[in-house]
Amino acid sequence: MAVMSKVIVVEGKSDKKKLQEVLSEPVHIICTNGTMGVSKLDAMLEELIGHKVYIMTDADKAGKTIRSWFKRHLSESRHIYIDPKYCEVGRCPNDYLAKVLIRHEFEVKDGNVANEHQAVFAWQSAW
Repeated sequence: MAVMSKVIVVEGKSDKKKLQEVLSEPVHIICTNGTMGVSKLDAMLEELIGHKVYIMTDADKAGKTIRSWFKRHLSESRHIYIDPKYCEVGRCPNDYLAKVLIRHEFEVKDGNVANEHQAVFAWQSAW
């Protein structure tokens, strides 16, 4: 069983499914189901403690609200932004998502255009 040290918080199931299509490393993906509040955050905290937490919400009002909760209550979380032209994480093309995730040091599956960049990045890091 692989150890998951990274957690990505997304809004919905379509966002989670899209990330699973792109990611090659084990990452725990938590859905907020489009809402956020103190009780929901408290329920999530146990799953988040001791992990690198990334917030990847849609580029809309609900996504901004969820992001603001995490900025206030879990300031060590890292925020991954998508281009507003796609609006939703679930609507982003796989190659675009792969590039965004690689910038945040995630590993992506073969077959994504971004893997070429990942190989270059890994090669440059060796220097």
